[in-house]
Parts: sequence; structure tokens; C-alpha cells
Amino acid sequence: MIHERHLFGPGPCNPYPEATLALAAPLMGHLDPAFLAVMDETCAMLRQVWGTDNARTLPLSATGSAGMEAAFVNTVHPGDVVVVAVNGLFGQRMCDVAARCGAEVVAVEHEWGQPVDVERVLAAHPAPAIIAAVHAETSTGARSDIAALGAGKGDALLLVDAVTSIGGIELRADGWGVDIGYAGTQKCLGVAPGLAPFTISDRAFARRVEKPRSWYLDLGLLGGYVGEASGSGGRTYHHTAPVAMVASLHAGLTRILDEGLEAVWERHEAAGRQLQEGLQEMGLELFAAEGHRLPELTTVKVPDGVDSAAVRRYLLETHDLEIGAGAGAHASSVWRIGLMGPNARPDRVLLVLAALRDALGRV
Repeated sequence: MIHERHLFGPGPCNPYPEATLALAAPLMGHLDPAFLAVMDETCAMLRQVWGTDNARTLPLSATGSAGMEAAFVNTVHPGDVVVVAVNGLFGQRMCDVAARCGAEVVAVEHEWGQPVDVERVLAAHPAPAIIAAVHAETSTGARSDIAALGAGKGDALLLVDAVTSIGGIELRADGWGVDIGYAGTQKCLGVAPGLAPFTISDRAFARRVEKPRSWYLDLGLLGGYVGEASGSGGRTYHHTAPVAMVASLHAGLTRILDEGLEAVWERHEAAGRQLQEGLQEMGLELFAAEGHRLPELTTVKVPDGVDSAAVRRYLLETHDLEIGAGAGAHASSVWRIGLMGPNARPDRVLLVLAALRDALGRV
């Protein structure tokens, strides 16, 4: 028996129906001109959701974590100073990946649930090669001011994790001074996990590592197939692209842009506000700092005396509904509730509130 899960965790979310249907379309070869046209259109739509004109904007053939690897492995030279704003799990991972690339990492630690302190990050080193930050910290539900970091970055490259923000909240890579950005398909874009939407500016590409440690994620090699190759007559074979996933992303992006990107942002904002108000009316306390809470990912404190895992298990077994545990030190004291993609709707909010109220009354 196939169960339809209601995916209200930190990702993946339930995909847009158009994205699911596209997975069943007849398969094409990765060098078929018809597929390359789909790829080019997908790259063009990614530019719109990123808010960029970067020629090198493409879906990497891997999940968002590979997007993080690609961002650092292509731009960090041994000994480069990389300042990383750490306000959650994914800031910590940035530090790990940058260090593996040979960087001198300067971690600027923050309390989890708080936004990035822009002044402290910009003052952490006088001349870093890269400043890195997470726009929407998936582990805490906090949003940070990327535009302010971009305004003060100086000669540094600004590297941004937009995994949970792209397609859900305002994101303007060019306007905010983002030089390198990576994301994932499985959250607000409403597509299954499997691709990493990626963008890099000409400025950052000019400073790239000529021969990075990763062959698969080498942007210089990938550019001959997709990215700056978009629309060109000749393509250099690099790898077998996941054509069904690209077709699914194409369908999901078409769905978003047909609705209107700003309308999609507004829909996520309204759903998140409805959920957060409903949780507080139930007597629950929100975790992320007020004024910096993500609408697409709400973090809520587990009430005293409540078994977090038992509640999540009840929701899954009784209602086919998934919410996420917390992360790190907050694994058992916080729940993460996502309203992403097609789940950012009033009826989905009512469903999760009713199911959680039921679980709290029975577990």
C-alpha cells in the first residue's frame, strides 16, 4: 500500500503536481537538442528565481550539499581567509567544507535562533577572500540580512547558502552583492531532492581555482555543457545529466513563474504567519528570534514534559504527517515545521495545527 505523506518537515516538501508529472515524461538523452533546450530554459528560469543575470547559473547534478562543496572547492585557494557566519548547523558545515579546501577559517559564532550580526562578521578579518553566510538557516528557522553583508563585503567574495530561501522568500543575488550561491530543489521550489541550483558571478569565476580538487564539480569543465554554454551550438560532454530531474525542475519553475515569483513569496509569508499565530494560540513558544522568523520554516519549542519523538511518531503513524526534530543541541527540544512550495497554503496550515493539537492531547 502506498501512503501519501504530508511532508511538513524541514525538507523535502510535497512537490508541485507539475513537477511530479514531469518525472513520468518520456526520457530524452542528455545531449538531445530537445533536452538541451529544456536545460537552457531551466537555467534562464533559475536566473529569475535567483535574481541574477549570471551566465553561469545552472542546476548541478547533485543535492544542495554538493552545491556547498562546489561553492568552496571552486573558489577557495589554499591559505585563503574565509569568514563564516555561524548561527546554526549549516554555518558549521560551511566551516568544515572550507577547511577541507585549505582555507584559514574565521568562524563568527552566534546563538542559535538569532540572525547573523552583520557588523561582527564584517569586522572579523580585515581582508578575507570570502565571506560566507546562510540566508535562511534550516536548523533554526532564522533569516539573516544578506543585503547588508553584500553592502559591506569590500573586495571579498560573498558566498551564500540559499537552500531554504530560494523560491520562498525575497532573494536578489545581484542586488545584494551575492557572488556565489547554492540551493536545493526539495524545499520552496517544490521539486524532489536531487539538484542544486547554483550561480556564480563573473567576478568570482575570474578568481576561481583553475584545477579544483573535485573533477565532477569543476565549474570550468561544467561550463562547456551548461551555464555559459546555454544557447550555444556546441557542447562539451561532461557527465550524464539527470534528465528527468531537470525536466521536473523545469516544470516546477514554470509553475512558480506562472503564479508570479512575488506572489509565491507572499503566499509563503501568509502561510507562515498563519501557522505561527496558530501555534502561539495553542500556548506554544516559537524558537527563532522575533522579527527574523522564516515563514517557510517555523521552529517551535517542545513543551516541558512532552516527548518530542513520540509526538512526531504519532503524527507520522496516525496522520501520515511529518514534522522535523530540532538540530544539534536542540534535537529533542525543538520541532521544525515547514510550509514550502505547494504546502504554503491555508488548508495545509489548518491540517498541521489540527494534527499537532490531536497529538499533544494523546501522547
